[in-house]
Amino acid sequence: MAQFLIFVMKIKIMKIVLFVFCLLTLSVSAQDSKEIKDAKSQGILDKLSTKMKGLKSFYIEFSANIKNLSSGTNETSAGKGWVKDKKFCASYGDNTIISNGIKTWTVVKEEKSVYESDANEDDKESINPKKLLTIWETGFKNKYEKEETLNGETVHVIYLYPKAPSKADYHTIILYIAKSTNDMKKAILKSKDGTIMTYSLTKFSPNETIEDTKFVFDSKKYPGYTVIKD
Repeated sequence: MAQFLIFVMKIKIMKIVLFVFCLLTLSVSAQDSKEIKDAKSQGILDKLSTKMKGLKSFYIEFSANIKNLSSGTNETSAGKGWVKDKKFCASYGDNTIISNGIKTWTVVKEEKSVYESDANEDDKESINPKKLLTIWETGFKNKYEKEETLNGETVHVIYLYPKAPSKADYHTIILYIAKSTNDMKKAILKSKDGTIMTYSLTKFSPNETIEDTKFVFDSKKYPGYTVIKD
């Protein structure tokens, strides 16, 4: 049970910079036989990558919904995230994940447990929010879908499909990127198990001043919690 909860928490928090709204589920099977090369979507994504890599730090706030019809799951919560180089700290509901670039601590309030692991291992799973903001650079095909209006703003809608579907946890990611500012606004993550993760950006502050202490687990803030090392 503990390992299941930590897996679910990582899936939720590691996606904090992908802000999503649920659309119709698409099948990736038809895309497996050929590479998708879309110059328009690639150009938009390249600009976003360059923009994100130029930031020294940032702070975000978001709302999120996790839904799975087969299991009856339908949870909505708010989150916050701080990123500075390879360090990050994110909260989602009552849970928190902290990384100083060397170690990562995932705090699960319901269990009163803290899971400690090597950041290098976590990085392979793409937990770092800054890495996720450039997730399309490797391992994904992309396709420009359309322009649409989102909260009164024109956005580009871009679909991502994993190049190796059998190795990915999700089959489709849908990104919403502002046409005027090239900022990420929303995204959809659709998992193979039928889970749809819906996130919406409510605040984004680039180049925030963030103290390094924000990225180190302080046991004094979590009295009575058990630290479990991988």
